[in-house]
Amino acid sequence: MGRFVNPDNSAFQVALNSKIYVDKTGLIAYTNSVLDTTDAYICNSRPRRFGKSYAANMLAAYYSKGADSEKMFSGLEISKDVNFKKHLNKYDLIHIDIQWFLANCVEADNVVDFVTNSVLGELRAIYPEALPPEVSRLPDALSRIKDRTGQKFIVIIDEWDVLIRDAATDNKAQDDYITFLRGLFKGTEPTKYIQLAYLTGILPVKKEKTQSALNNFDEFTMLSASELAPYIGFTEDEVEKLAEKYHRDFDEVKRWYDGYLLKDYQVYNPRAVVSVMLRGEFRSYWSETASYDAIVPLINMNYDGLKTAIIEMLSGAEVRVNTATFKNDTVNIRSKDDVLTYMIHLGYLGYNEIRKTAFVPNEEIRQELTTAVESKTWNEMLTFQQESERLLDATLDMDGVEVAAQIEKIHNEYVSVIQYHNENSLSSVLAIAYLSAMQYYFKPIRELPTGRGFADFVFLPKPEYKNDYPALIVELKWNRKVQTAMTQIKDKKYPSSISNYTGEILLVGINYDKNSKEHQCLIEKYKKD
Repeated sequence: MGRFVNPDNSAFQVALNSKIYVDKTGLIAYTNSVLDTTDAYICNSRPRRFGKSYAANMLAAYYSKGADSEKMFSGLEISKDVNFKKHLNKYDLIHIDIQWFLANCVEADNVVDFVTNSVLGELRAIYPEALPPEVSRLPDALSRIKDRTGQKFIVIIDEWDVLIRDAATDNKAQDDYITFLRGLFKGTEPTKYIQLAYLTGILPVKKEKTQSALNNFDEFTMLSASELAPYIGFTEDEVEKLAEKYHRDFDEVKRWYDGYLLKDYQVYNPRAVVSVMLRGEFRSYWSETASYDAIVPLINMNYDGLKTAIIEMLSGAEVRVNTATFKNDTVNIRSKDDVLTYMIHLGYLGYNEIRKTAFVPNEEIRQELTTAVESKTWNEMLTFQQESERLLDATLDMDGVEVAAQIEKIHNEYVSVIQYHNENSLSSVLAIAYLSAMQYYFKPIRELPTGRGFADFVFLPKPEYKNDYPALIVELKWNRKVQTAMTQIKDKKYPSSISNYTGEILLVGINYDKNSKEHQCLIEKYKKD
């Protein structure tokens, strides 16, 4: 792996050498602002393929005494910061990749000793006079070196949680590792030798076992990214500029890879965006670096409401989730909410922090989740898909009576937990009912702005199905007349807003009469001018 103490800048240089590099050095301005404060303990967790190691390498190249990186950072965002040179290559830095150590250990139990001995060996080579042979613990070594040199350390731990995830049932490995982290970061003594601690991983730090070990860390997660939101993934502005440079259809990129909501930002998966820019192929790149095998056991757990929730989200709906129950490990998953929260951290679901809901973020993830579901057949899913396909066929055949009957059947048999109280509950049922459409259509656009109002649902066919499947504009009404829904579609010129994206267009008006408890449906083909 190279040096663990005061690494050079070669790892970050590899990122700069790449065909596509997006400047995320603004993160350094934030870490500079918290150096040597109580806020200098950071855990920035995010899914695979979201640049965790890249960020760690960038920080190492900037702070490490072993690097000479002024030229490397010149012209990047951080070089404009007033404190750029003040902290550049000024610190003793320790960079540990727990994934690398675990991969090079025969047993997980040996990871802590391997880390300790490797880092101590390098520290002794640099500061032999400060570390007599009896020094065997890393916190002791850092404290002695600080006393002798007056210089505090920056500690970066990449993939900090790999033992929490991959050795979840190995109690000794877990206990040893937690004791190691507690000694390194917890209490008064570490504040004397820690200038900055930066942890990356998939999971946040707060969990039952590590609560007392790491509760002094600020967490920036897929649930709440706070100030670090623009540095977790690519922002919409960054992706739009790349699409323009590489002549890609931005709207198509957005449909496939957008969807993660972090603070005020729409965030894209960096690996997928880079791949589509360079290859020009709109498809799922997820399985190239992360297997859906990790979530198959999760979504097959027999927790009440879990499978229904997955079906709802695959259909484009959002599902309420209580993220507070998750203990941030894989052995204490006890409920539907725990599974959904873990899937958010893994990147298989997005999270709306305001509404407290989970959802499938984009077409790429929808394909991966569908594959995961189909890898172990759900009887519920098979039957439901058959009913949903009948609904779609009836819609395409413009058979309004059959469409109304199928929606009623799907509501009564499969989503009975959703009680009709208003138009919103009718919308939820409709989204679920058209699940089978997801093979041919993108996620339905809810309340598409049209210039004269908002269409309730718009289904746009994927490019490969554009000539065979019409776009669907669906307007819902509650205790009205179905003709009212159709009139609104026409009067407000909803079809004109999507005419550039599709071939044929079907107009679908649906009404639910609360008194008779019946649905009515009217379908017409849009006649273009």
